[in-house]
Amino acid sequence: MKNILFFLGFSLIMSGASYAQTTWIIDPSHSSIQFEVPHMTVSSVTGTFTSYAGTLTSKSKQEFDGAKITTTIEVNSITTNNMERDKNLKDEDFFNAAKYPEIKFESTSFTNTSGNHYKITGNLTIKGITKEITLLAEFGGIISINNKQKAGFKATATINRFNYGLQWNDVLDNGGLIVGEKVDIIINAELLKQ
Repeated sequence: MKNILFFLGFSLIMSGASYAQTTWIIDPSHSSIQFEVPHMTVSSVTGTFTSYAGTLTSKSKQEFDGAKITTTIEVNSITTNNMERDKNLKDEDFFNAAKYPEIKFESTSFTNTSGNHYKITGNLTIKGITKEITLLAEFGGIISINNKQKAGFKATATINRFNYGLQWNDVLDNGGLIVGEKVDIIINAELLKQ
């Protein structure tokens, strides 16, 4: 009987350990969320969001395969280093920050493809419109500093802004768009283990 109780107790402990999770939060002071969009077909405009929060929940302390990500970005924090353009981006023609103050991303899969490379698929919501996107990510490693563990990732993706209702545009004499249709997203995330 004692052996049976011991076995059951040990099994419960191991079962709990197998489902143990590690939570990491994004460190905004050492991270960035940037975007780049073609302008007048001859150059690009870049911008950043300066206020955001994100959590990564992994199944173990060192492995990220199968991890879960949730991220929220404040639309009003957008900056392109041009006050008039930033105001326009926050208006109804683009993000409509008054009605849709947040951009959200929630992953549905986080898969190691080879070495330090991952594919992250999830749902991106902008202006109340949700579409699936895929980010390609490179894991920079884990370090310990001041008794805290930090991990780093760089992730990139390309979206079509028209799919999210960001549809303002005008056409140039040559037929090109003043503001490009495709938007490149570049994320540098430094994560702090909780």
